Amino acid sequence: MNTLAANAHGDDMSTQPQYYVREHHPENGTLLGFWIYLMSDCLIFACLFAAYAVLGRNYAGGPTGAEVFQLPVVALNTAILLVSSITYGFAMLEMQRDRLRATMIWLAITGLLGACFIYLELSEFAHLVAEGNGPQRSGFLTSFFSLVGTHGLHVTFGIVWLVTLLFQLGRHGLTEANQRRLMCLSMFWHFLDVVWIGVFTFVYLMGVLP
Repeated sequence: MNTLAANAHGDDMSTQPQYYVREHHPENGTLLGFWIYLMSDCLIFACLFAAYAVLGRNYAGGPTGAEVFQLPVVALNTAILLVSSITYGFAMLEMQRDRLRATMIWLAITGLLGACFIYLELSEFAHLVAEGNGPQRSGFLTSFFSLVGTHGLHVTFGIVWLVTLLFQLGRHGLTEANQRRLMCLSMFWHFLDVVWIGVFTFVYLMGVLP
């Protein structure tokens, strides 16, 4: 919002209007922009899912999904990520109650769960590569590493963002700007959960079918 003020110190300036900025941030502007970003991310993952749909059965004489996927480990990883979404929800509830310490505790738990998810995913990748089943082995493995790896990079970025927010909360508290950032990260984190459900169903569960 702009307000008009006149300068009372001089005849030359008194006839010239001057504008001072009181509020420079449009209401809900950040959330709208972040929704647009999430839609662009949807397009990226849609392309990766489409690539996997085309190449997912192109084994080139290499292993199939049933031979390389360890469903119990992947199921555990899925549960960890879903629980992290619940703990982030608790953090948002505490934020609405203006409880800084509780908010930070739930965010820290969410970050730890995200780190466990990344650790298990990297362990899976390392195991595949050690057995000679890297992304260059076949079209199936190329599309698999591309889709799952891109999701993992997003989770890693989300953890870095979360840690940054923890420092900002510790220094500035639950300001309006920090609450807005927490809302954006909340949408991002839940979005990654939805994408992972698609990965778990489309890649892992359907991948073990004959």
